[in-house]
Amino acid sequence: MKRILYYILTFSILLLWSSCRKDFQFSASTGNLQFSKDTVYLDTVFTNIGSSTYNLKVYNRSNEDILIPTVRLGLGEASAYRLNVDGMPGKTFENVQILAKDSLYIFIETTVDIANVSNANQYLYTDQIEFDAGSNLQKVELVTLIQDAVFIYPNRDNTTKVIETLTLNIDGEQVETDIQGRELLPEELTFTNEKPYVIYGYAAVPNSETLTIDAGARLHFHNNSGLLVTDGASININGAFSTDQDLLENEVILEGDRLEPSFSDTPGQWSAIWLLDGSINNSINYTTIKNATVGILCDGNPNEISNKLNVANTQIYNSSAFGILGRNTSIAGENVVINNSGQSSFAGTIGGKYNFTHCTIANYWNNGFRQFPSVLLNNFIVDADNTAILTDLTEANFNNCIIYGNDNPEILLDEIQDDAVAFNFKFTNCLIRFDNSSNTFTGANYDFNDTTHYESVIFNQDPDFKDTESNQLMIGDNSAANNQGNTIFSNQVPFDILNVNRATTPDLGAYQHITFPEDN
Repeated sequence: MKRILYYILTFSILLLWSSCRKDFQFSASTGNLQFSKDTVYLDTVFTNIGSSTYNLKVYNRSNEDILIPTVRLGLGEASAYRLNVDGMPGKTFENVQILAKDSLYIFIETTVDIANVSNANQYLYTDQIEFDAGSNLQKVELVTLIQDAVFIYPNRDNTTKVIETLTLNIDGEQVETDIQGRELLPEELTFTNEKPYVIYGYAAVPNSETLTIDAGARLHFHNNSGLLVTDGASININGAFSTDQDLLENEVILEGDRLEPSFSDTPGQWSAIWLLDGSINNSINYTTIKNATVGILCDGNPNEISNKLNVANTQIYNSSAFGILGRNTSIAGENVVINNSGQSSFAGTIGGKYNFTHCTIANYWNNGFRQFPSVLLNNFIVDADNTAILTDLTEANFNNCIIYGNDNPEILLDEIQDDAVAFNFKFTNCLIRFDNSSNTFTGANYDFNDTTHYESVIFNQDPDFKDTESNQLMIGDNSAANNQGNTIFSNQVPFDILNVNRATTPDLGAYQHITFPEDN
């Protein structure tokens, strides 16, 4: 009993003491705050597109709890920056508390209309976060590069909030779809290099029209956006060789609309360049396509005299699904480099006609499991009733190519055999990763001694890529691909993707080998 009374008495004393304790005593700030950075650089954003959220940490290194009379943006309510201080949004804050030896976070965002600040294509927008005033005033600079752009987006009904969707000609019928986007207007059918283009939804090339994209153009796509080339329409991407391989001044570049460095290699930021069944005479040259879901989706027209798509000197990286997905179509590729795809880097499906010469088709995807190899070929599609519909793979030729990756095998020949349906393919003078030591793959398609399918093919030897993680697939002095090319094919493509002559001593793939700095 005495022990219980003692506990009750002790608890009562503690309760009385706590109820009488004075609150923290805060001293006025003396201008001795410290900051995690002197200047907060908010990476380049497009006009009227919000930035990412950046943070600043403010430290109270003293032994006293302090009170900052004011924390505010230098431009006040007129500032295009937005702050959040300890969970409270605003542009001006009073009596901000920081305990001794403690800190607080300030989060910073911005959205700027370049028309309100400059007529230039780029504008450096600045402001300051000011702490206290007078002799105690401390400042942290805020800096953002705002870039002007041409915006293409579907219309939106202000009353219903419904966003415009596309109506497409499919097999001669006008079909309303739920694909958000609109057709390009006649004055929008040439994309120049004067300003970047920012596209929301699908920008569709109308029937019988051609979208021409000039050398040096930059296209940026919002989430679930892309280019769509309709029945009878074409796209011509006319990039050119760039002497500065860092600036790529003449390359056409297609990527997402987030310009922050943290998004520079993030897959799946936008949808695809989609060449619908019926589109014709499409060409892509000296182009970089990065961070899409599918870099190029090419449908139909496998038997046309001219290839549905000719793609040359083009790099496709960081596609969350496929680099190039062909579906019963015809594609010719020269000096094409593909890497880091969530499924296959190249898939020729539902039959078709495919010819790739001096291409590097690799897959070093490391963002999770991938189901398919670098190169997938099949001759069927399974319909809603789970019935396989077979279609001719008229030809699939890979000449002087490298097909490699971080999985094994890196080719899959997924044929449903039927004497009435063709499945024609051949790898000539190629370096391929395919280790079948476990005899997992059997059948005529994997008879590597059959010269009708495999001729002068090198298996499982090191391509000596420079840096697969950063998509640098140049080959070095120790590459097994060096001097292994067939001159018949190198004479068809006499210069590599870096404009180096390969005609007489061709290496495999899109690059002639170079000496890496570490090899010196």
